[in-house]
Amino acid sequence: MTIEDLSAVDAIAARVHPAYPEDRTVFAERLRLHSDGCWVLAASGAEIAGYVISHPWHLGAPVALNVLVGRLPEPASTYYIHDLALLPAARGGGAAGRIVAQLIRHARRLGLRSLSLVAVSGSTAFWVKQGFAVALMPGAGGCTGSYGDDAKLMIRDPA
Repeated sequence: MTIEDLSAVDAIAARVHPAYPEDRTVFAERLRLHSDGCWVLAASGAEIAGYVISHPWHLGAPVALNVLVGRLPEPASTYYIHDLALLPAARGGGAAGRIVAQLIRHARRLGLRSLSLVAVSGSTAFWVKQGFAVALMPGAGGCTGSYGDDAKLMIRDPA
């Protein structure tokens, strides 16, 4: 992902996650803080069909929606998948699974012991297929309230 991709990322986010709006400044900050975790999925030609925004973070303390974080923690205790969004035409062909596999490899290279995310909009079943489980740790999910009542903090070992 590059700064030039943010218009397309913003448009995809508005289409795929209309109930979870975030300012473009949030995406720009994550890109600046951890560009290695921000990728776009190319469709035919130069069009973008999806994106992922991810970065090292604190386990059990997901980032609230539409919040600037300032800086990433050092050391981090998890690799946080902030957002994975694909346009409908890009779904069903295995792209999301390949993206998750790449994120797992990236988390391993960083030496992080887990990956985590907040599942929304009925996506829990997809994430379970990717090896994630709903967090059972005490106090988990601190900021999941900003994601709605059905949000679930999910965790996966990168092994």
